[in-house]
Amino acid sequence: MTQSNMQNTNPKNGNGDYGSNYSHNPDAQPNSQNGSVSANPLASRSLYLSSPQFTDSLADSLSTQTASRPTATGLPDLVCLSHLRWNFVFQRPQHLLTRCAQARRVFFIEEPIVQPQILAHVQVSNPIGNLWVVVPHLPEGLSEAAMQTTQRLLLDNLFSEHSIQHYICWYYTPMALSFTEHLQPLLVVYDCMDELSAFKNAPAALKNRETQLLQRADLVFTGGQSLYAVKRDQHPNVYAFPSSVDVPHFAQARTLTQEPPDQAAIPHPRLGFFGVIDERMDIELLAGVAEARPDWHLVIIGPVVKIDPASLPQKDNIHYLGAKDYQALPTYLAGWDLAILPFARNESTRFISPTKTPEYLAAGKPVVSTSIQDVVRPYGQQGMVYIADTVPEFVVAADIAMQMDVHQSGWLSRVDAFLEQISWDRTWASMLKLIEETIDAKQASLTDASSSNSAGAYSNGNIAVDIKNSVSNSAARNSANGKNNNGEIAQSAGLGAPGVVTREYLFDYLIVGAGFSGSVIAERLASQLGKKVLVVDRRNHIGGNAYDHYDQAGILVHKYGPHIFHTNSREVFEYLSQFTEWRSYEHRVRASVDGQLVPIPINLDTINTLYGLNLNSFEVEDFLKSLAEPRESIRTSEDVVISKVGRVLYEKFFRGYTRKQWGLDPSELDKSVIARIPTRTNRDDRYFTDTYQAMPLYGFTQMFQHMLSHPNIKVMLNTDYREIVKGIPCREMVYTGPIDEFFDYRYGKLPYRSLDFKHETHNMPVYQPAPVINYPNEHLYTRVTEFKYLTGQEHAKTSIVYEFPKAEGDPYYPVPRPENAEIYKQYKTLADATPGVYFTGRLATYKYYNMDQCVAQALTVYKQMANKAMLMV
Repeated sequence: MTQSNMQNTNPKNGNGDYGSNYSHNPDAQPNSQNGSVSANPLASRSLYLSSPQFTDSLADSLSTQTASRPTATGLPDLVCLSHLRWNFVFQRPQHLLTRCAQARRVFFIEEPIVQPQILAHVQVSNPIGNLWVVVPHLPEGLSEAAMQTTQRLLLDNLFSEHSIQHYICWYYTPMALSFTEHLQPLLVVYDCMDELSAFKNAPAALKNRETQLLQRADLVFTGGQSLYAVKRDQHPNVYAFPSSVDVPHFAQARTLTQEPPDQAAIPHPRLGFFGVIDERMDIELLAGVAEARPDWHLVIIGPVVKIDPASLPQKDNIHYLGAKDYQALPTYLAGWDLAILPFARNESTRFISPTKTPEYLAAGKPVVSTSIQDVVRPYGQQGMVYIADTVPEFVVAADIAMQMDVHQSGWLSRVDAFLEQISWDRTWASMLKLIEETIDAKQASLTDASSSNSAGAYSNGNIAVDIKNSVSNSAARNSANGKNNNGEIAQSAGLGAPGVVTREYLFDYLIVGAGFSGSVIAERLASQLGKKVLVVDRRNHIGGNAYDHYDQAGILVHKYGPHIFHTNSREVFEYLSQFTEWRSYEHRVRASVDGQLVPIPINLDTINTLYGLNLNSFEVEDFLKSLAEPRESIRTSEDVVISKVGRVLYEKFFRGYTRKQWGLDPSELDKSVIARIPTRTNRDDRYFTDTYQAMPLYGFTQMFQHMLSHPNIKVMLNTDYREIVKGIPCREMVYTGPIDEFFDYRYGKLPYRSLDFKHETHNMPVYQPAPVINYPNEHLYTRVTEFKYLTGQEHAKTSIVYEFPKAEGDPYYPVPRPENAEIYKQYKTLADATPGVYFTGRLATYKYYNMDQCVAQALTVYKQMANKAMLMV
């Protein structure tokens, strides 16, 4: 066993040691960017509170260190109140605030160091550029109230000495509120990186202080998704910013060959960990793995805090190397065969989002972790990290991970693609944008309030004028963005909005339904034949189920679930291109299976991930054949799947999903339901393979607006056609509604499946790692869609929708069963015998169509109508 620097950095402190570390000796502080103890190398000075010492010290410092004082940039300063030591471990605060300090002054104020027989003072050091580290020192024996008063006075003196006038308060610890409540910052930010109340030795008042801080904060950031889920209902502006990574720094481990001296002699295979070693470490798991595999060597790097070093397992194959400099970490990672996250599953780890997870991955090292929520999602679900909790599971997972070919398996390419999205630079840029927007909004609000106060009371008439002007200006702005004042896409007059109907018109055609089928036929009749067309829809919008709009957060969403355009028809694509520009988009879907997110349709990566294999395209084809169970005849959806991929994959991917979606077992559904779902032997993870795959650049609704903007087309919404069919005479009708309803359910109702949609907006840039995630399991919903993937919209927040299938409600999916087909045939006979009415679309022909198929069918029906019109001339 190797041991180095096995110190317990667990000093006394006035506020308790719920943070990572507190230094007791002011001359022995943790080394820069790590946790090892050394003399402080930074130039620093102390400002004393008591007179005359404070005055003398201040005079001395001003005469000797004026040149080293920060230079104001014109931007507000940032004052950070932290429970962590700047020079302890280089983590989230250091990554964010060093970036912040590139453009403004940053004052990082640590919790106090309590010492006997000293005068209260602050020690100020300037480790880099515009960043200043402030450490309060307090004498022992002060009451809680006296400590707060003293810290407040020290803080006020610091503000005066450094001319801190316009500033942002950035809190990591709610406990600092006790001596900062009197401050008047431009903005209050609470960067909640951990659930501190769950940490060992947390102050009893912490929860109450956090409640107060949440009431005062303008912005709240969380260090992970699980923490966001807890905090999002406690504040209106909560944003999730999970752990990011400095990829270039840790990617050095992929090419470094020089071994650090204290690691060079340790045999392989090496399983490594770096980080703080405290109550969050699963000591029993560590000991169990070492005992189960004495040929493996566990390399543990980091300071020991809040626990007795003697409690750590002592074995010949466990090597404690102590804390290391942040800059040196890649050299250690380079020599590991596997990186591990052996965290205990307890209250202190419930909401953690370990920064080391993406750091390990950036180094190109396979990772095995216990089931920490923010590691499972997204890293475990995307197959980037193996998840194991017990000793046997951990050993098996580690064995598999170390045997994996990270290149050939595609693992490293998936990791690199993911890491591109989570750099610390990108995270800080997103945070900064939110900060600037919030400051602007606050200042605008104050300006408006000031104007109102200076103008005095308005008369009702003036208020009405002001509101009208405000609405007009707002409407003009929203119109430019394609939105109306209800947060939905505006039908701008500039786009030739559908006209207002008056009863004096005589229309050539009444079209029932303003979805794809009805709108295409209306546009063709008006533009090509010069016909007058009335389009009627009982909904309050055009576009049918493809209708999209901007929600209250300003995010473009699909009201009725995701609509992804794809087609192999050049005619269809070129036709729609008359009414929209396109955004190239290839849809991808993941399925949540066995705690992992895997590609669907099933492909090579799906099989390799699920079965822990490393097959190539030829081998996976044979593998799938070995799973397949041939059927004499293919009649049902169950027959289709089992004959292709066997019962195991059928149960994992298809059966549960189908039961939820259709309310029937796949053995009860026609083969056509699942026949269109392919299985691939390559790594193509696109959901569709059509020639044309794109999304309307400005949304579907704007495309429909263009289609219906012809002066010969009038649109009536919120209208049942039966209410106006006699009062507004039309020569012929195009009907796109349910065919059984048209004939008053003469042969009974045709069954449909319906959906409930639960829309949510989250204060984070990205909610899930794929546009759509299917849940073929016990969840009540079938899938979750994140719309920004589809639309390409950039926004600090994101909106999602859950889909819950149900039997009753708006008709969405015809149920393909033989008895239903027989009922439809009877209605089809009635339709064929009904003169002057054209039945088209999904509901009128009782058949599931994709959007392009609806368009193609509508174009065909139009041609029939045009031929008929020509014959009648």
